[in-house]
Amino acid sequence: MSKHFLAYLEESIKSYWDKPVMSDIDGDTRLTYASFSNEIYRLHVFFDSIGVQKGDKVALCSGNCANWALSFMAVAACQGVVVSILPDFKPESIHSLVNHSEAKLLIVNPRIFATLKPEEMPALQAIISMKDFSLLASKDENVAKAHDSWDADFKAKYPNGISKEDVDFPKDNQEDLCLINYTSGTTSDPKGVMITYENISANTQYALETVIIHPGDTLVSMLPLAHMFGLEFEFIYPVSGGAHVHFLSKTPAAPVLMKSFADVKPFMFLTVPLVIEKIFKKAVFPKINKPIMKILWHTPGIGRVIKNTIRKKLMTTFGGNLRYLIVGGAALSTEVENCLRAIKFPYCVGYGMTECAPLITYKDWSEFKKGSCGAIVDRMQLKIDSSNPRKEVGEIMVKGAHVMQGYYKNPTATKAVLTEDGWLRTGDLGVVDKHGNLFIRGRSKNMILGPSGQNIYPEELEDKINSMPMVVESIVLQRNGSLVALVFPDYDAAGDTDLKALMEQNRLAVNKVVPNFCQIKSIELVENEFEKTPKRSIKRFLYK
Repeated sequence: MSKHFLAYLEESIKSYWDKPVMSDIDGDTRLTYASFSNEIYRLHVFFDSIGVQKGDKVALCSGNCANWALSFMAVAACQGVVVSILPDFKPESIHSLVNHSEAKLLIVNPRIFATLKPEEMPALQAIISMKDFSLLASKDENVAKAHDSWDADFKAKYPNGISKEDVDFPKDNQEDLCLINYTSGTTSDPKGVMITYENISANTQYALETVIIHPGDTLVSMLPLAHMFGLEFEFIYPVSGGAHVHFLSKTPAAPVLMKSFADVKPFMFLTVPLVIEKIFKKAVFPKINKPIMKILWHTPGIGRVIKNTIRKKLMTTFGGNLRYLIVGGAALSTEVENCLRAIKFPYCVGYGMTECAPLITYKDWSEFKKGSCGAIVDRMQLKIDSSNPRKEVGEIMVKGAHVMQGYYKNPTATKAVLTEDGWLRTGDLGVVDKHGNLFIRGRSKNMILGPSGQNIYPEELEDKINSMPMVVESIVLQRNGSLVALVFPDYDAAGDTDLKALMEQNRLAVNKVVPNFCQIKSIELVENEFEKTPKRSIKRFLYK
């Protein structure tokens, strides 16, 4: 059994009492570890007064902010169950998920509340504002009275506020349900991933033992807290190590993000490939792909000076204090990864999924093998469902302390992914090398069957297309037995370039380096960037 994440939090609170723990970059909230603990217990007083008990569900629906993080810890520390709902979901989806989860309380951004119909969520005892914890709606007079007397009740119980000695969180509930994380807003077949305290604790312990954090380190939280990647690695893990988290309420434009890096100077940046690839295509590749630079790049002495200069500029872009650049969600393009490795930038690619809270594989950048996404983490097992896991692609299956209990009130979906002996079918395809490094080939549901039964992995073709001139992103589809690439080009940089002619050159260049059964028949340009999920993955199902 792992060390409880609430034990780590309790130690951080007592060790770094007067140090800052959380701030809102675009707001006024700034909490120390002391005031953080004070607010946790203040919320407990209200929960107690309205009858929120162990195992009761409390739904959170808001963009990233200190009050979201505070609400999560307050619910977890009183042994309730957090229900995380993405703020991007439509009102009808929020209604449905609140009802499906059987939540007693909803803490929501006021702007989102304005779009909701409380009568569509009849089981809720109250709806509270995420902005200031004011009461937005309640049918129960006792709840309104409890809210009115909240401050007085807290002062009566803790007349001098919370002291270090008062901070004592439960730690004997590792197997209990802590979180229901809804991975999509579908109303027909909701999949609420059931995450236990042990799932989160095992992830937290691994991170603290592997990704070294120093008290006072700073971090920008921009990945959605309603997703496990952001929740675990941009909140729970850093505050368990004494860090100061700065929350961005929504995914910002590049200038806002760059200013945040300059102000916060984060020790770590967690991101998806799309963000890094955009930075390189805008700021790095135009310089190093010039003919003279290509020659100098490989010239002894001068080449090293150029690479060091690029590394320093990239470090400055991230605030100048970066020790870890961790990429997740998909593989990096080969071109970008080759450049990061050439300039000796401290990057690595990890792999995980919500159902593993979220980490599956990782390896420190000093040991990381190019093209992989690390090796299986502690307290977990991995196997490839194929006759030859080193050469033959098969489904990635995992087992261990990170794996969820199942999908809430959805035994059919649970049975489809969890075997009787506890192995989780990830739906991803890959191989492993002799050192245990995992190489992902794609999603099983995205795999295309070639003309003679060959397996075609569109992600591998997209990687090659995305490295071509003027390509921002792409999707490879099969139409009438042929492969077609949809491409969103860099219209801003194109100028007078004949994009159709250039894409035809790109198509021919790709076809020269891929097998015959992977030949791209045509490239079609799209006018707008592809629609993304909150994790910045392309919504492939929208494109045919």
